[in-house]
Amino acid sequence: MKQIDYAITFACYNQVEYTRQCVESMIKNGVDLNRIVVVDNGSTDQTPNYLKTLPLGGRIFNKANLGCGVAWNQGTLALQAEWTIIMNNDVLVSQGWIESMIKTAEQNGLKIISPALIEGPLDYDFDAFAVESSAKMRDSLRLGTRHAVCLAVHKSVWMEIGYFQPIPKLLGYEDTMFFHEAEKAGIPAGMTGASWLHHYGSITQSAMKQERGLSEKEGLGYQYNYRLLQQSWLERKVNKFRRIRQQKLWCEQEIAKYGISMHGIRKNGDYSWE
Repeated sequence: MKQIDYAITFACYNQVEYTRQCVESMIKNGVDLNRIVVVDNGSTDQTPNYLKTLPLGGRIFNKANLGCGVAWNQGTLALQAEWTIIMNNDVLVSQGWIESMIKTAEQNGLKIISPALIEGPLDYDFDAFAVESSAKMRDSLRLGTRHAVCLAVHKSVWMEIGYFQPIPKLLGYEDTMFFHEAEKAGIPAGMTGASWLHHYGSITQSAMKQERGLSEKEGLGYQYNYRLLQQSWLERKVNKFRRIRQQKLWCEQEIAKYGISMHGIRKNGDYSWE
């Protein structure tokens, strides 16, 4: 396979220990830190000091929390590449995760691709699980889906639909807007079982909800952000029904073939597949 021209970016807002674990997992799995740009969104803990100790490709320190969309754009533009990987900071990566993800995208003509996920507490041997599952599900693909925990975006996508909405008050809705525009433009996307991540589970979002006195069930962003999609109530309900039905079908087919699916949740020391 040709050498991959890639860059990685993620945003931070406090939660330094999760950022440290994320970076250490990338070092452990051979990621070149020179290919990473980290955007700190006004952290008040030790995150800025920690980032200054790393030989990163770039560090951007915002004076306030400008939201995911602004931060992702800053990181993407600071280090431009054929493929830009945009991810959360509360994840652990696995052996060969970049190569497997990009190889799958190029073999299938995809311009946006996401890896498979296990979410929840790290109460299992993720490294061993990822090696076994990547080999087992290397040919599995969910065409037409992707997620914002981690996505690799080809440079042609920026030219086609632009970047993320740089509106701080969207507070996490930027990914929905971006995916909506990609779907309207017919940009091919997918999720691959050849690449795996562990995701602790929206740590930064939870912290921001706590700051604002919101419960975990409440949305962080403005409750009427959906109006930006310019879809009717019926249209949104039908689309949601189709997504759920398709996800269930994928899950059933994957379990029947592999014994697992591309999306697992750790609950009470076991896996729940979705």
